[in-house]
Amino acid sequence: MNENNLTNYQSFLKFERNLTDNSVEAYISDIKKLQIYAESKGFELETLAQQDIEDFLCGLRDVGISPTSQKRILVGVRSFYKFLRLEGILEVDPTELIDAPKLGEHLPTVLSLQEVDAMIAATDPSTCDGQRNRAILETLYSCGLRVSELTDLRISNIFENERYILVFGKGRKQRIVPISDSALREIHNYFQFRYELDVKPGFQDYVFLNRFGRALSRMMVFNIVKRYAQEAGIQKEISPHTMRHTFATHLLEGGANLRAIQMMLGHEQISTTEIYTKVDRQMLKEEILTYHPRNKHPI
Repeated sequence: MNENNLTNYQSFLKFERNLTDNSVEAYISDIKKLQIYAESKGFELETLAQQDIEDFLCGLRDVGISPTSQKRILVGVRSFYKFLRLEGILEVDPTELIDAPKLGEHLPTVLSLQEVDAMIAATDPSTCDGQRNRAILETLYSCGLRVSELTDLRISNIFENERYILVFGKGRKQRIVPISDSALREIHNYFQFRYELDVKPGFQDYVFLNRFGRALSRMMVFNIVKRYAQEAGIQKEISPHTMRHTFATHLLEGGANLRAIQMMLGHEQISTTEIYTKVDRQMLKEEILTYHPRNKHPI
């Protein structure tokens, strides 16, 4: 592969498409997977044909890569070849006619309100870390944020009087998300501890900090959520994204408009948000089977 093409593509993702560093890294990682395959066949990326890329995707399937991950990798590969066409390096896009892998319907894990409350109750608000974690859980659930949006949340982007926060999502796209009084209260309580931290230069405006005065990592937030799920006795496999799924599903259960949920989550396509209507129907089915008197005593 021409290394200049990869370098220019990386700049294109960062400066033209305005993607975050994590997203750029993921796209480049996808191309490097394809590069390894191409080199094993003695080809250059720029000379691969449609059949070559389809063989590459079949190889991913054969080693156990899930259809969801295959689809994501194909998105990255398509993006690279579209760039090469835009630059006039290729005349034909070899990915143009490739179908994405078929995905089975997979409903996201959702917590009940009681499980969310149990996780929050498991925190210790008498300590700095405990109150910070309490505020994190409340904010994730109350605002439906992605983990990267939470770690990047700034004090200057909290508009307390108006009860909303300004969030920077994928591609640094801005959106306004309402924030609950309970989340604001827990953040305020955390700030009583935060003021005592030795905040490092450049991190003064970040809401959530580690004990060293720097922004939290995504992995740290993941560990926080896992820890309190375990302490609350929750057996489900959950992550910070579970709180986002729960936020959306509970809104839908409460009668919120699907378009409003789409805007709050920052989904570009309404079809992405529609998965929560399926979750809602599944939960309703479980409620009927569990609590309807006709199902309690078999005839």
